[in-house]
Amino acid sequence: MNVCVIGTGFVGVVSAAVYSSFGNSVIGLDIDPNKIEKLKQGIVPFYEPGLKHLLLEQQAHGNLKFTTVYKEAISSAEIIIVAVGTPSSKEGKVELKYVHSAAESLAPYLAKGAIIVVKSTVPPGTLDSFKKVVESHAPHQDFHMASVPEFLKEGTAVEDTLHPDRVVIGAYNEEVFTKLTELHAPLNAPVVKLSPESAQMAKYAANAYLATRITFINQIADLCEQNAADVNDVIHAMGFDKRIGHHYWYPGFGYGGSCFPKDVKELAAYSRSVGLNDNLLNHLDRLNEERIPKLLEKYSKQVGGWKDKKVAVLGLAFKPHTDDMREAPSIKVIPWLLEQGANVVGYDPKSLEVVPYFIKEHPNASYTDDVANAVKDADVIMILIEWPEIIQYDFASARNTNKKQWIIDSRNQLDSETMTSAGFDYIGVGR
Repeated sequence: MNVCVIGTGFVGVVSAAVYSSFGNSVIGLDIDPNKIEKLKQGIVPFYEPGLKHLLLEQQAHGNLKFTTVYKEAISSAEIIIVAVGTPSSKEGKVELKYVHSAAESLAPYLAKGAIIVVKSTVPPGTLDSFKKVVESHAPHQDFHMASVPEFLKEGTAVEDTLHPDRVVIGAYNEEVFTKLTELHAPLNAPVVKLSPESAQMAKYAANAYLATRITFINQIADLCEQNAADVNDVIHAMGFDKRIGHHYWYPGFGYGGSCFPKDVKELAAYSRSVGLNDNLLNHLDRLNEERIPKLLEKYSKQVGGWKDKKVAVLGLAFKPHTDDMREAPSIKVIPWLLEQGANVVGYDPKSLEVVPYFIKEHPNASYTDDVANAVKDADVIMILIEWPEIIQYDFASARNTNKKQWIIDSRNQLDSETMTSAGFDYIGVGR
């Protein structure tokens, strides 16, 4: 099939690379010429395991191209996948300006019978507004609309795309379902056929539910700290209930990244727009926003304040195996520590390559790609993200017996007895 993917951000680049690996002729389209030139060279603007190899391989095979020219990309495309950004407003409402801009730009070049797939995360009703924009710029054009939400996890996006739990297709007629099912057939995954509105709600609901699990276990962790319970033991016991399971329990600083905070805020805003103001989604967003300041205040009392203390902040990205710092704990923790007078050294295996803007905004902190340098003589070692380079590090080698040192393990990845035996004051979450 001839496929065009509009938008070469995280979702767009991964989708273009994977669809081309199935033997389709794929063109990645973006209005940013610098980004396109880099992609042609296999230079990905973010870190994602396996993606660079796939991009270079498919371009070498002739299955994948990149361009800034709409006419070139759209005119022969049977399927057009819109994967542009949908940022949130200050009120949390989804901004559809990039989606509608794509609709306006592609309209004059649509081939007869083309299927436009909105993969961007958008609220129910967006296909109607998208269709109106297209029709206003290309009257009487014959095309179809569909919604195929993505469920990728950064750090495992290529693997997730190649081996998804399901493919959700929201469409209005069987012809579109058949075509899109054929496109995704190489994945050998269950295909869930829904209305576009249900497909869009399914994406929001899935992310909101996962965010709820994180928030819920954080609430349980807070209770465990009031008694002799250990949240890890609680999770272990809960998990034997088949309705609950052992998976996806992450007590810590709350949920972050490019999707969960954004999607929860947008779903909360959507709920308010239809008159449902006092529901779980609005409280979920508030509890997550309050999480980091609350924990930092508690840790401040435990370590005797932050002023003039060297604090090693380990893990700047929002999760392991990505360099994405969107809504990462570090972007809230480091400024807060600096305001309290701490001497901060930030460490991350990957993020230092893409965070000059963050470093520029907080020049009073220093940054390193050497974990040993970060923790040397630190008064407090704060583990934010469970990179292997961090949790496998021999922290005993960093112990300075001439001073009191704390380890704050916000991911509960270290053995508390081992750290205590090494001479650290260990602080976990819910332990």
